[in-house]
Amino acid sequence: MKVPLVINTYPISKFNSIVAGVLLFQGFYKPRIMAAIVLCLLTFSTAVLAQEVKPEETEDWSRKPPLVVPGKPGNPPSDAIILFAGKKDLDKWEHADGRPAEWKVKGKTMVVTPKSKDLQTKQKFGDVQLHIEWKTPDPKEDSHNDYGNSGVFLMGLYELQVYESYNYNNEIYYNGQAGSIYKQHIPLVNASLPPKTWQTFDIIFKAPVFNSDKSLKKPAYMTVFHNGILILNHVELKGPMKYQGYPEYEYHEAKLPLLLQEHKSRVNFRNIWLREL
Repeated sequence: MKVPLVINTYPISKFNSIVAGVLLFQGFYKPRIMAAIVLCLLTFSTAVLAQEVKPEETEDWSRKPPLVVPGKPGNPPSDAIILFAGKKDLDKWEHADGRPAEWKVKGKTMVVTPKSKDLQTKQKFGDVQLHIEWKTPDPKEDSHNDYGNSGVFLMGLYELQVYESYNYNNEIYYNGQAGSIYKQHIPLVNASLPPKTWQTFDIIFKAPVFNSDKSLKKPAYMTVFHNGILILNHVELKGPMKYQGYPEYEYHEAKLPLLLQEHKSRVNFRNIWLREL
């Protein structure tokens, strides 16, 4: 009984002319030899295909990337939106009820004023690259669950936790320590520095997308570097922060303010900037 060879289907005239009409008879080749022949034919067809593609056919000239001047160490890039670099920037912030910002400013540092409530930007944002530096106070100032407690809320809803988590000296559930997506994702590692030491968050945030009927189309995602160390790698957010119960998405605007949480602790912030993506 004659068995036809399965001939490579690539539209390559050179290759097809070589193998067309070739027949293999059952039992003529042993399985190992047969496998070797098939491998050689596939390798040859790939090589011929590569030879027929001209280099310019894989060149992409569709979008010229804009020029961005990187900032020197500690400084933002040329296309960044400066949210806080000193007292002159305090007017870019307000409390949720519309009151002017009441947090104290010391030089280039903004300090949480306990009982003054959260602070948010007047400008609204969606997808962003955010840089923010923060410092927790002396733990002796705070009490249980308030040790350097604050949070960076993307769109005022999705919280990246600020907490005094150095060496696990102040115990808290792991999805509530510094660098966690509060009550959703535990950071890959604890990269916290000691209290009263400046720390950095570099965040890539992808906002959720909703359908025209206000149902969820795509969830939010977040990538975070804490003090230069990757601690959250493109994690999917389950919804806005929820202290009690389980998070779930509800329709909201495509852009909303960035919010910094007031949680009784005198956390310091400085050098806050972002790039819209």
